Amino acid sequence: MGNATADYLAKYNAYYMEETDEKVIYLTFDAGYENGYTEKILDVLKKHEVTAAFFVVGNYLETSPDIVKRMVAEGHVVGNHTYSHPDMSEIASEEAFEAEITKLEDKFEEVTGEKLKKFYRPPQGKYSESNLKMADALGYKTVFWSLAYVDWYESDQPTEEEAFEKLIPRIHPGAIVLLHSTSKTNSQILDELLTKWEEMGYEFKSLEELP
Repeated sequence: MGNATADYLAKYNAYYMEETDEKVIYLTFDAGYENGYTEKILDVLKKHEVTAAFFVVGNYLETSPDIVKRMVAEGHVVGNHTYSHPDMSEIASEEAFEAEITKLEDKFEEVTGEKLKKFYRPPQGKYSESNLKMADALGYKTVFWSLAYVDWYESDQPTEEEAFEKLIPRIHPGAIVLLHSTSKTNSQILDELLTKWEEMGYEFKSLEELP
């Protein structure tokens, strides 16, 4: 995103938020690997009847196929976070870009028997304009985020208080929220976090409802 505007991204079917005054949230998780918290997260989403998106890599499909099947069965979007999580902004050739995308698609179909939904998130949010064009040409919406916090260091997890301080005041209409499913803190706060946002008048939508 950097200085990219919503209008600029829209040219390439890309988003970091929805421009709206409605109190809606698009909840997304990046799932680079599984370390025991995703099923608790899924339990909370089910309790709140929230449809989220999980951006997975090849390793996740290899090691945790049953969790991916549960995501699909419970109506969540499983998105494409590339097969091997490279810096995609360094990839200039269409062939190499497409290989990262389609290898993940193929593995997802092998695991679930279904076609992957066409939502793409570049690893670490790194991209080039040509990447946006390539993803669009492959039929993908590229999905960045407008709200995230430092939750990905397994050995340096934020406290629950720190997480709420980052996530509650900064929520906004049309937010695309990025959380990591590897975060112990996220698994502990999610029920209360969703409740707080709901009490603030927010509702949750699926990425499939992006305009």
